[in-house]
Amino acid sequence: MILETVTTCPICGNSQFEPFLVCKDYLVSQQEFTIQQCQSCNFRFTSPRPDQQSIGAYYKSDQYVSHNDQGGGLINSVYRFVRTITLKQKLQLITTLTGGTGKLLDIGCGTGAFLEVSQQAGWAIKGVEPDPDARAIASQKTKISIQPDLTAIDQEQVDMITMWHVLEHVPTLNETIEQIHSRLAPNGTLLIAVPNSDSYDANYYKQYWAAYDVPRHLYHFTPDTIEKLFDKHGFKLADKRPMVFDAFYIAMLSSRYRSGQTNFVESLRIGLASNIKGGQKGHSSSQIYVFKKA
Repeated sequence: MILETVTTCPICGNSQFEPFLVCKDYLVSQQEFTIQQCQSCNFRFTSPRPDQQSIGAYYKSDQYVSHNDQGGGLINSVYRFVRTITLKQKLQLITTLTGGTGKLLDIGCGTGAFLEVSQQAGWAIKGVEPDPDARAIASQKTKISIQPDLTAIDQEQVDMITMWHVLEHVPTLNETIEQIHSRLAPNGTLLIAVPNSDSYDANYYKQYWAAYDVPRHLYHFTPDTIEKLFDKHGFKLADKRPMVFDAFYIAMLSSRYRSGQTNFVESLRIGLASNIKGGQKGHSSSQIYVFKKA
């Protein structure tokens, strides 16, 4: 494994950081990784972190549910059941925002579940997925060629770009957002879903919070830092919405990471509290950010 160190903040360019939290990779390696916080803009990121040639090994687990459609135990079985509900909610959201269907690009499409339901609803779809195994499953589902990265996608502009829990994995953050900006039509919509490291459940579970997911999660966003990042690239925040089910799923994983077994009663309590407090303050466990070109 080769580690690389982040030397400048991707948002503000500052080079002065302080350790925010040390977290363990409970999924694959059991190694510890440090999350740094920028002293200027408070952006949080994992550093040191595996470089792009090394990071793939940290995704090789049957517990990594977005890259496989089988296995993973009880919690991930619950995840897949809930996913049938959330897929309908996502489809309803994009249809509401656009007033119909159009051209859709899903970046980090995993095994293609969202692309498949969108295609069935009449969207003209394109997909990007770097993991070859997940990409093969997505291509089989949708009967289209899923590309390994954005540079392999044609330059045609689309009406909707979605990234469902993907941006936190992208090493080339600013370059990727620039590419997204060029591929989005002038009146198009960008949806970004990411965990919120300032949420109630993040503060409750601290280093055990499953959505830190080091080292796969390179960045740890808050509502403030993600808005600063996209403003820098010519986007304006139009809306943000909670991902209600995520709070319960993350709480289940977090309680298991902390004690070795899932505390379902506590997970329900913390998930409810996070949704209630998050709804009041706009700081839910995970949030969908709706961006338009400025």
